[in-house]
Amino acid sequence: MSPVLTCRLDAPSSNRRFLIICDHASNFVPPELNALGLPPKELSRHIAYDIGALGVAERIAETLDCPLVASQFSRLLIDPNRGLDDPTLVMKLSDGSIIPANKNIDPFQDRTAWQHRIDAYYHPYNQAIETAIDVALNAGEVPIILSVHSFTPVWRGQARPWQAAVLWDQDARLRDVMIDYMARQPDIHFGDNAPYSGQLKNDCLYRHGTQKGLPHALIELRQDLIGDEAGCAFWAAHMVEIMRLVAQAEGSNEIRHFGSVND
Repeated sequence: MSPVLTCRLDAPSSNRRFLIICDHASNFVPPELNALGLPPKELSRHIAYDIGALGVAERIAETLDCPLVASQFSRLLIDPNRGLDDPTLVMKLSDGSIIPANKNIDPFQDRTAWQHRIDAYYHPYNQAIETAIDVALNAGEVPIILSVHSFTPVWRGQARPWQAAVLWDQDARLRDVMIDYMARQPDIHFGDNAPYSGQLKNDCLYRHGTQKGLPHALIELRQDLIGDEAGCAFWAAHMVEIMRLVAQAEGSNEIRHFGSVND
C-alpha cells in the first residue's frame, strides 16, 4: 500500500491554483505491526486519524479539480503534522491510551525503527506535497494550500462549541477571507485558532507554507458534523467557495514571507 494518496498531481489539466492536503486521512497500520499492540477499536478512534477529514478533502479537490495529497497511514505510526524534532512525532500516549508498539520508538531508544518510519511514511508524504508545489510554481502558479483536519466534539468532558475553525500563524491571507465569509453564515459558530493553535513550529504548514511564502491555512471541522456524505458535502461546499474567494483576494497570487511567531 502506498503511504500517500495523490489525486490529479500528474494531470496536465489540473488546477494548480489550489492544493488540498490531509495529514491524518487514514487509520492504516501495516499488518506486521499488529495494530501497534492496540485493540482494533482504538484504531477507529480520533487518536488514529481525523475522522471525516478525507471525505471533505476529496470533495473540495474534486470540485476545484485541483491536486490532493493525503496520508495513507495512521498518525499513531508517525505524525506528518509534526517536525522531526517534536517529541510527539511518534506518540507513546494519546488521549489516555498507551501505544504499546511505540514505547521505544524514538531517536534515543530504537533509532533504527524510528528512522524507518520517517523514511517509509513521513518523507514520502512530504515529498508528494513538495512535488505538487513545485509543479504549480513551475507552471507560474502560486498555490493556495488548505489543510483539512477534524476535531472531537467533546474533549476531556468539555463540549466544544465550534462547528469549525481556522488555524493559522502569521500569514492571514486565507484566514481573513475565511473569517469574513463565516461571519456571514449566522448558523455557523466558527473559531479562530481554536480548539488548537496554528502556531506550531515545524508543523506541515510551517514547512510547506510559511517557509515558502505560500498562502495557507488549516481548517478544523467537528467530527460529528462530517460523519456522513451530507455533512462532508456541506462543509466541502463552504470550503470551495472560500478558496475561490481567496484566489481573487489581493496578494493571494504572490509569494510573501510573513514568518512565524516561533521564528
